[in-house]
Amino acid sequence: MPGQKNLRMKAARAAVGLSQAELAKAVGVTRQTIGLIESGGYNPTLGLCVAICKTLHVTLNDLFWDDEEHPFSR
Repeated sequence: MPGQKNLRMKAARAAVGLSQAELAKAVGVTRQTIGLIESGGYNPTLGLCVAICKTLHVTLNDLFWDDEEHPFSR
């Protein structure tokens, strides 16, 4: 998903009422990192993806995989 905006992450963050700065603090990164992930300018590590999902109460599939990209969707 590098290069594509992550609008699902932005929507999930907004749904729980967190700013980029608040999410960043919760997962131990900078606000700029969250902004880059949402804008498609940064490909986060699996550990960061998991931390973001736990904080936003969603799954990895919800935020980071499209059905056709998911490695186990076949």
